[in-house]
Amino acid sequence: MKILFVSSEVHPFSKTGGLADVSAGLPIALTKLGHDVRIITPAYKSALEKVKALKMRLKKHEYSSYRILIGNLPKTRTPVYFLDMPELFHRNGNPYGSELGIDWPDNAMRFNTLSTVAIKMAMDTLELDWKPDVVHCNDWQTGLIPARLSQLEAPPATVFTIHNMAYIGLFSRLVFNHLQLPEKWWDWNLLEFHDQFSFLKAGILFADQITTVSPTYAEEIQSLEYGYGLEGVLGARADRLSGILNGIDFQEWNPARDKYLATNYTSQTLDLKTENKTFLQREMGLSENPNTLLIGMIGRMIEQKGYDLVANVLPNILLNDIQVVILGSGDKTLERQLLALQQEFPQKMRVIVRYDEALAHQIEAGADIFLMPSRFEPCGLNQLYSLRYGTLPVVHHTGGLADSVVDIDAQSLSQQTANGFKFYTPNGKALFDTLNRAIELYADQTTWQQIQQNGMALDSSWSNSAQKYINVYQKAIECQELKI
Repeated sequence: MKILFVSSEVHPFSKTGGLADVSAGLPIALTKLGHDVRIITPAYKSALEKVKALKMRLKKHEYSSYRILIGNLPKTRTPVYFLDMPELFHRNGNPYGSELGIDWPDNAMRFNTLSTVAIKMAMDTLELDWKPDVVHCNDWQTGLIPARLSQLEAPPATVFTIHNMAYIGLFSRLVFNHLQLPEKWWDWNLLEFHDQFSFLKAGILFADQITTVSPTYAEEIQSLEYGYGLEGVLGARADRLSGILNGIDFQEWNPARDKYLATNYTSQTLDLKTENKTFLQREMGLSENPNTLLIGMIGRMIEQKGYDLVANVLPNILLNDIQVVILGSGDKTLERQLLALQQEFPQKMRVIVRYDEALAHQIEAGADIFLMPSRFEPCGLNQLYSLRYGTLPVVHHTGGLADSVVDIDAQSLSQQTANGFKFYTPNGKALFDTLNRAIELYADQTTWQQIQQNGMALDSSWSNSAQKYINVYQKAIECQELKI
């Protein structure tokens, strides 16, 4: 099967969140299954700098107002097509906004242009001598692709994946006119959304199949709470909607070979995990005690991720023999609140306000518990990394967290499926009670190690998820064939 994968970010060239990891991990897994997968993504200034740092050779295809630069994902044969338009993509900041965190005012034009070139590639009009069977579009930035392909004769099938419903790509009527979209699409049954129009809605309405990144999230986004006003549209297309849990890169996230760890280990040599705890304690300037329960947390410091809940419960939790290491950045008020707690508990807590890849791996390996109390979480990856590293996740029952973490109770213990702790109401009391439950169980190291081994045995690799996507692609092709 030939698959064109369109994404606004792809690891390691560009990344603001999990979309970038998916946009590398899934194509690699599909390629290993024997499919011909090609990725198209913008050639951001930062992406080209990364290409240069990796010393990658790029083939160049010149067109009237842009270039296509062709390389590969590192250490793979999966091609990446970079859309190079300096006036749109050569900017400081992240893929969507400036260094000050302000969205680029021409984002609609930028990602409409990505869509236009992706459609040319999909219809084999770029003289690349390749036409896909399926175009896999990701998030609002690619939402116009299924809509525009639907107007063409004999287009490929389309799959549209929603990674986060919170971002629906809303723009004005003026922008709608500027993009020269069909006038009939300015209708509440189509792209119009409360006197604006939505790229995401376009993808949902016109794609042959729709996916999101976990089965539970597929259900949640059809509700008023999580649908962001598009729950009715999703409900109407529920027969085309499925949830597939993301996988993780088992090469990059492997405690047996992880280059960032002080000591590598497996589920059969779990005692060596303690050496990573000691290393992390030393690096963080905390007292080195293998018996002290160490809690780790990594991610954007925002309320969606539950950092405000954590800040509220930590003063009482830290009265126990507990250490906490938090890595991330985000909301300045939350950053200040957590840094103030560090000053209050200097012997027990460290807050690192940045992102550090090596430290992220070391926290996953060195912590006993990984804290992930997100109010909503479409899939989540850190809980999967934690399970892989024998670090028990404490999570709120939502989205992919609900699908991947099995709460510890008498039944799950007896069935050897228990792998973490869950709470069901996103408030401080529920989090506090669940952490206390974890602290209590930590005293029983025999049971604790069995739960660690349960988590490490879970197959959360991309190979499982990739096969499920193949099934969705086949359904999309069948849907497209019925239109012809």
